[in-house]
Amino acid sequence: MSVTVDSDKSGMVPQESRRHRFLRGPRPESVPLLVGGACAAVGLIDVAAGVFPGFRHSRMHTLAEVLPGALGPFAAALSLSSGVLLLLLAHGIKRRKRRAWRSAVILLPAGAVAQFSYRHSILGVLLSLALCFLLIRHRAEFAALPDPRSRWRALANFFLLGAGSLALGLVIVSVHPGRVVGDPSIADRLQHVLYGLFGLEGPVDYRGATSWTVAYSLGSLGLLTAVTTIYFAFRPEHPAARLDEADEARLRALLERHGGRDSLGYFALRRDKSVVFSPSGKAAVCYRVVSGVMLAGGDPIGDVEAWPGAIERFMDEARAHSWTPAVMGCSETGGEVWTRETGLTALEIGDEAVVDVADFSLAGRAMRNVRQMVKRIERNGYETRVRRVRDIGATELERIRRATADWRGTDTERGFSMALGRLGDEADGDCVIATAHLAGADGDDPSPYGDLKAVIHFVPWGEDGLSLELMRRDRSADPGMNELLIVATLQASPRLSVTRVSLNFAMFRSALARGERLGAGPVLRWWRGLLIFLSRWFQIESLYKFNAKFRPRWEPRFVVFRKGGELPRIGLAALQAEGFVNLVPPRPFRPRAPRPCDHRGDRPSDRSVRAA
Repeated sequence: MSVTVDSDKSGMVPQESRRHRFLRGPRPESVPLLVGGACAAVGLIDVAAGVFPGFRHSRMHTLAEVLPGALGPFAAALSLSSGVLLLLLAHGIKRRKRRAWRSAVILLPAGAVAQFSYRHSILGVLLSLALCFLLIRHRAEFAALPDPRSRWRALANFFLLGAGSLALGLVIVSVHPGRVVGDPSIADRLQHVLYGLFGLEGPVDYRGATSWTVAYSLGSLGLLTAVTTIYFAFRPEHPAARLDEADEARLRALLERHGGRDSLGYFALRRDKSVVFSPSGKAAVCYRVVSGVMLAGGDPIGDVEAWPGAIERFMDEARAHSWTPAVMGCSETGGEVWTRETGLTALEIGDEAVVDVADFSLAGRAMRNVRQMVKRIERNGYETRVRRVRDIGATELERIRRATADWRGTDTERGFSMALGRLGDEADGDCVIATAHLAGADGDDPSPYGDLKAVIHFVPWGEDGLSLELMRRDRSADPGMNELLIVATLQASPRLSVTRVSLNFAMFRSALARGERLGAGPVLRWWRGLLIFLSRWFQIESLYKFNAKFRPRWEPRFVVFRKGGELPRIGLAALQAEGFVNLVPPRPFRPRAPRPCDHRGDRPSDRSVRAA
């Protein structure tokens, strides 16, 4: 058994023991999954028992008809409400959430009472009580802490549960054909449901006690929607942690010493991320939680010897909240450490284009297209300026910031693992901004930004590197602005003491390159065809071809995950984090610095698709 030195510990820690600790985890996951599925099944039974008349027929049904008061209709409403709530809680039970466990332990006995009082089913009672016993028996399994949350959940609950209540209400109104008076239309039934959700009498009438049963059931759905929405609106918030000034200062200190290791390191300073540090403070992992997935971006920050301690803290945090751990866009070295320390799996998702400044030249046949494009644009009167942020005046910097925000191609801010999310911050003085200007445009150009026509923003990559973060241009500018500014930055790099520049990330670059070669097999050609088809939405092929213009070297990037079945969920979470999918309105974010412009656009050369 090999032994490695963990700088976060006081002694020698066996490498294999740490891996086994991660793989073993706190407890097996089979019990929460089984109990969560059982909760969903019992919830469906309770809903069916409260809705469909056929589920209520039994020897005791005749006796229940003559019971005093509204015991029957009340039991139907209770069965329906407890069933709906159990369905909503099933996912939280599967994720071992403590609050979901507490709610289910209360609801299951209530459902059992409703089953006995209204459906008169001994089997239904036994199923509910048996499941409640399992929850109590395995209560130690359900210790996960709550997820970050905001009051947007109340709005989502109102619309989703309201729509579900409306649909279920139509079923309730329509499953009593033998008791309906007359022949009400669909509009009458819908009106009856809407009135019933607010506790009012609608236009549909029934014979006997059925009208009370329908009224109680609809009223319970309306009350359930109102109560849960009010609860989500007024409960204490647990917002996602933001990068505070102290944590940012610690990260900057780590980047000052170790920032040259990973081109994505500076993006750890994005202020809508959370961070965990190793016990020694010599390494850190930055992440964001999206839809229950704990997404880390790039490699850990800091000393490689201290990475295991930071990774351990990351995995502990994931287990404490029952989040799905994942890493987007880590390097080969980072992937090796993650897989070795945690037992996770790594999958190559693409390549990063890195240009070595010393090897770059516009001469030669391979650079003919770029050279001709740059010369043509320069002849049209465009000039470029490449400067550090600290060397740009406040007035001009504000104009650049407003221009990039106005030129953004989408309403949604995009980016996570490979974007900074701000431009021109005082703390980012080492960043580089390249701008393109059209000579003589100030007088006759209607643009509010004068001669400014395009902007590219780079973040530091250690002491001698730059990493592309943002590309924007005026839509009225000549084509080729991005090529012009990249060439200008590469030519100005010696003056800035820069020896390497990281460009865009090309997803599945190797598959595209191999699939177009002579002799490629049918599977590889099919995979390349699928990627080209997907490029209509995610610009996979266009980014690869754009990067290839500059003759870069390709550095592979990986996604790290726990098991293959989680990849669709991780992929959806990554698309949400990058801003390509927006399921819930974003939580308002107020940075400490001036309001950042969006760092995303819809140009093929935008770095926004790097982690898509």
